[in-house]
Amino acid sequence: MSDALQTALQFFFIVLVPFVVVAGGLVTLFAVGALFDALEHPGELQSRVDGLFRRPPRPPKTPGPDHYYEPYWSPQEPRKSTGA
Repeated sequence: MSDALQTALQFFFIVLVPFVVVAGGLVTLFAVGALFDALEHPGELQSRVDGLFRRPPRPPKTPGPDHYYEPYWSPQEPRKSTGA
């Protein structure tokens, strides 16, 4: 093997091994935390799984012109006073 190839392999080994060890440790901690969370709150886990298969809510619809609600910014006709 040439010296350049050997040096490159040594460099990548020195860089990659600690990276893989740290990444594996983080993934393990995350998995253990998720396991303890699932064991502590089984109802939440079931609702999360059920939520994956639930349909998303329908988009809101604009009310029609005959709807009872009139927003304050809509143009209003001047009201007639009902004098006594």
